Amino acid sequence: MRAEAKSPAPASPPLTERQEARRRRILHASAQLASRGGFDAVQMREVAESSSVALGTLYRYFPSKVHLLVATMQDQLQHMHTTLRKRPPGGDSAAERVAETLMRAFRALQREPQLADAMVRALTFADRSVSPEVDTVSRQTTAIILDAMGLEDPTPEQLSAVRVIEHTWHSALITWLSGRASIAQVKIDIETVCRLIDLTTEAPAPDPAAPAKRRARA
Repeated sequence: MRAEAKSPAPASPPLTERQEARRRRILHASAQLASRGGFDAVQMREVAESSSVALGTLYRYFPSKVHLLVATMQDQLQHMHTTLRKRPPGGDSAAERVAETLMRAFRALQREPQLADAMVRALTFADRSVSPEVDTVSRQTTAIILDAMGLEDPTPEQLSAVRVIEHTWHSALITWLSGRASIAQVKIDIETVCRLIDLTTEAPAPDPAAPAKRRARA
Protein backbone atom coordinates (compact mmCIF):
# COMPACT_ATOMS: atom_id res chain seq x y z
CA MET A 1 0.00 0.00 0.00
CA ARG A 2 1.56 3.23 -1.13
CA ALA A 3 1.74 6.08 1.39
CA GLU A 4 0.13 9.28 0.28
CA ALA A 5 2.43 12.24 -0.14
CA LYS A 6 1.77 15.01 2.31
CA SER A 7 1.06 18.42 0.93
CA PRO A 8 3.38 21.17 2.18
CA ALA A 9 1.94 23.33 4.93
CA PRO A 10 0.53 26.56 3.52
CA ALA A 11 2.61 29.65 4.10
CA SER A 12 1.35 32.05 6.73
CA PRO A 13 -0.46 34.99 5.16
CA PRO A 14 1.35 38.33 5.44
CA LEU A 15 0.40 40.51 8.37
CA THR A 16 -1.95 43.38 7.78
CA GLU A 17 -0.78 46.90 8.57
CA ARG A 18 -2.66 46.78 11.87
CA GLN A 19 -1.23 43.38 12.78
CA GLU A 20 2.28 44.51 11.93
CA ALA A 21 1.86 47.60 14.13
CA ARG A 22 0.67 45.35 16.96
CA ARG A 23 3.66 43.06 16.49
CA ARG A 24 6.01 46.05 16.56
CA ARG A 25 4.50 47.21 19.86
CA ILE A 26 4.98 43.75 21.35
CA LEU A 27 8.64 43.58 20.29
CA HIS A 28 9.25 47.10 21.60
CA ALA A 29 7.70 46.21 24.96
CA SER A 30 9.79 43.03 25.14
CA ALA A 31 13.01 44.94 24.46
CA GLN A 32 12.13 47.62 27.01
CA LEU A 33 11.39 45.11 29.77
CA ALA A 34 14.51 43.09 29.00
CA SER A 35 16.66 46.25 28.98
CA ARG A 36 15.50 47.07 32.51
CA GLY A 37 15.60 43.63 34.10
CA GLY A 38 16.97 40.99 31.77
CA PHE A 39 15.42 37.62 30.96
CA ASP A 40 13.39 37.28 34.17
CA ALA A 41 11.79 40.72 33.71
CA VAL A 42 10.11 39.66 30.46
CA GLN A 43 6.79 38.27 31.71
CA MET A 44 4.13 37.65 29.09
CA ARG A 45 1.39 39.38 31.09
CA GLU A 46 3.52 42.49 31.51
CA VAL A 47 4.44 42.46 27.82
CA ALA A 48 0.74 42.29 26.94
CA GLU A 49 -0.09 45.18 29.26
CA SER A 50 2.84 47.32 28.04
CA SER A 51 1.95 46.77 24.39
CA SER A 52 -1.82 47.20 24.92
CA VAL A 53 -2.78 43.80 23.57
CA ALA A 54 -4.80 40.99 25.12
CA LEU A 55 -2.76 38.18 26.65
CA GLY A 56 -4.39 35.65 24.31
CA THR A 57 -3.44 37.80 21.33
CA LEU A 58 0.17 37.94 22.51
CA TYR A 59 0.32 34.15 22.68
CA ARG A 60 -1.03 33.90 19.14
CA TYR A 61 1.92 35.96 17.95
CA PHE A 62 4.50 34.37 20.26
CA PRO A 63 3.71 31.02 21.95
CA SER A 64 6.30 31.55 24.71
CA LYS A 65 8.76 34.00 26.19
CA VAL A 66 11.60 32.24 24.39
CA HIS A 67 9.81 32.68 21.03
CA LEU A 68 9.31 36.34 21.87
CA LEU A 69 12.91 37.05 22.88
CA VAL A 70 14.38 35.22 19.89
CA ALA A 71 12.09 37.33 17.66
CA THR A 72 13.30 40.39 19.59
CA MET A 73 16.88 39.47 18.73
CA GLN A 74 15.97 39.11 15.07
CA ASP A 75 14.37 42.55 15.21
CA GLN A 76 17.49 44.05 16.82
CA LEU A 77 19.71 42.45 14.18
CA GLN A 78 17.47 43.82 11.43
CA HIS A 79 17.89 47.30 12.89
CA MET A 80 21.67 46.81 13.07
CA HIS A 81 21.72 45.60 9.46
CA THR A 82 19.90 48.72 8.30
CA THR A 83 22.36 50.93 10.18
CA LEU A 84 25.35 49.05 8.79
CA ARG A 85 24.07 49.46 5.24
CA LYS A 86 23.88 53.21 5.79
CA ARG A 87 27.39 53.25 7.24
CA PRO A 88 29.31 50.36 5.64
CA PRO A 89 32.43 49.12 7.44
CA GLY A 90 35.90 50.18 6.34
CA GLY A 91 38.86 47.92 5.78
CA ASP A 92 40.93 46.79 2.81
CA SER A 93 40.07 43.10 3.17
CA ALA A 94 36.84 41.19 3.68
CA ALA A 95 38.19 39.87 6.99
CA GLU A 96 38.79 43.41 8.29
CA ARG A 97 35.33 44.56 7.22
CA VAL A 98 33.58 41.60 8.86
CA ALA A 99 35.56 42.05 12.08
CA GLU A 100 34.62 45.73 12.21
CA THR A 101 30.98 44.91 11.49
CA LEU A 102 30.74 42.32 14.25
CA MET A 103 32.49 44.57 16.75
CA ARG A 104 30.05 47.38 15.92
CA ALA A 105 27.18 44.96 16.51
CA PHE A 106 28.84 43.82 19.73
CA ARG A 107 29.22 47.40 20.97
CA ALA A 108 25.53 48.04 20.23
CA LEU A 109 24.63 45.04 22.42
CA GLN A 110 27.16 46.19 25.01
CA ARG A 111 25.14 49.37 25.50
CA GLU A 112 22.17 47.21 26.57
CA PRO A 113 23.78 44.33 28.50
CA GLN A 114 20.55 43.13 30.16
CA LEU A 115 18.77 43.01 26.81
CA ALA A 116 21.74 41.21 25.25
CA ASP A 117 21.76 38.69 28.09
CA ALA A 118 18.01 38.05 27.75
CA MET A 119 18.22 37.45 24.00
CA VAL A 120 21.28 35.20 24.23
CA ARG A 121 19.68 33.18 27.02
CA ALA A 122 16.57 32.74 24.90
CA LEU A 123 18.69 31.39 22.04
CA THR A 124 20.39 29.01 24.46
CA PHE A 125 17.06 27.77 25.86
CA ALA A 126 15.37 27.44 22.46
CA ASP A 127 14.12 23.94 21.62
CA ARG A 128 12.90 22.57 18.28
CA SER A 129 9.63 24.48 18.52
CA VAL A 130 11.62 27.70 18.16
CA SER A 131 13.67 26.46 15.18
CA PRO A 132 12.03 28.80 12.62
CA GLU A 133 12.80 31.85 14.76
CA VAL A 134 16.36 30.67 15.48
CA ASP A 135 16.91 30.02 11.76
CA THR A 136 15.75 33.56 11.02
CA VAL A 137 18.32 34.94 13.47
CA SER A 138 21.02 32.83 11.81
CA ARG A 139 20.02 33.98 8.32
CA GLN A 140 20.04 37.60 9.46
CA THR A 141 23.52 37.21 10.95
CA THR A 142 24.73 35.51 7.77
CA ALA A 143 23.32 38.34 5.66
CA ILE A 144 25.15 40.92 7.79
CA ILE A 145 28.45 39.07 7.39
CA LEU A 146 28.03 38.50 3.63
CA ASP A 147 27.20 42.18 3.13
CA ALA A 148 30.42 43.11 4.93
CA MET A 149 32.33 40.64 2.75
CA GLY A 150 30.75 42.12 -0.37
CA LEU A 151 29.55 38.71 -1.57
CA GLU A 152 26.30 37.83 -3.29
CA ASP A 153 27.18 34.29 -4.38
CA PRO A 154 29.47 32.74 -1.72
CA THR A 155 31.15 29.40 -2.25
CA PRO A 156 30.47 26.45 0.08
CA GLU A 157 33.87 27.07 1.70
CA GLN A 158 32.99 30.72 2.35
CA LEU A 159 29.63 29.77 3.83
CA SER A 160 31.39 27.31 6.10
CA ALA A 161 33.73 30.08 7.26
CA VAL A 162 30.71 32.32 7.90
CA ARG A 163 29.13 29.63 10.08
CA VAL A 164 32.30 29.29 12.15
CA ILE A 165 32.43 33.08 12.54
CA GLU A 166 28.80 33.12 13.69
CA HIS A 167 29.51 30.40 16.27
CA THR A 168 32.53 32.32 17.56
CA TRP A 169 30.61 35.59 17.80
CA HIS A 170 27.80 33.90 19.71
CA SER A 171 30.29 32.20 22.04
CA ALA A 172 32.12 35.50 22.57
CA LEU A 173 28.83 37.13 23.60
CA ILE A 174 28.18 34.38 26.13
CA THR A 175 31.67 34.53 27.67
CA TRP A 176 31.54 38.34 27.87
CA LEU A 177 28.06 38.37 29.41
CA SER A 178 29.16 35.83 32.02
CA GLY A 179 32.21 37.93 32.91
CA ARG A 180 34.67 35.34 31.62
CA ALA A 181 36.09 37.47 28.80
CA SER A 182 37.02 41.12 28.45
CA ILE A 183 36.01 43.28 25.51
CA ALA A 184 39.66 43.27 24.42
CA GLN A 185 39.66 39.47 24.36
CA VAL A 186 36.39 39.42 22.39
CA LYS A 187 37.97 41.73 19.80
CA ILE A 188 41.02 39.47 19.47
CA ASP A 189 38.86 36.37 19.07
CA ILE A 190 36.64 38.02 16.44
CA GLU A 191 39.60 39.33 14.44
CA THR A 192 41.29 35.93 14.62
CA VAL A 193 38.31 33.93 13.37
CA CYS A 194 37.59 36.44 10.60
CA ARG A 195 40.94 35.54 9.03
CA LEU A 196 39.21 32.38 7.85
CA ILE A 197 37.56 34.54 5.21
CA ASP A 198 40.90 35.38 3.59
CA LEU A 199 41.83 31.68 3.56
CA THR A 200 38.69 30.84 1.58
CA THR A 201 39.44 33.50 -1.05
CA GLU A 202 43.09 32.61 -1.62
CA ALA A 203 44.02 30.55 -4.66
CA PRO A 204 44.79 26.92 -3.76
CA ALA A 205 48.48 26.13 -3.32
CA PRO A 206 50.02 24.14 -6.19
CA ASP A 207 50.32 20.42 -5.61
CA PRO A 208 54.05 19.55 -5.75
CA ALA A 209 53.17 16.01 -6.80
CA ALA A 210 51.01 17.12 -9.71
CA PRO A 211 53.69 16.79 -12.46
CA ALA A 212 54.51 13.24 -11.34
CA LYS A 213 50.80 12.36 -11.31
CA ARG A 214 50.38 13.71 -14.83
CA ARG A 215 53.38 11.69 -16.08
CA ALA A 216 51.98 8.56 -14.44
CA ARG A 217 48.66 9.05 -16.26
CA ALA A 218 50.39 9.67 -19.60
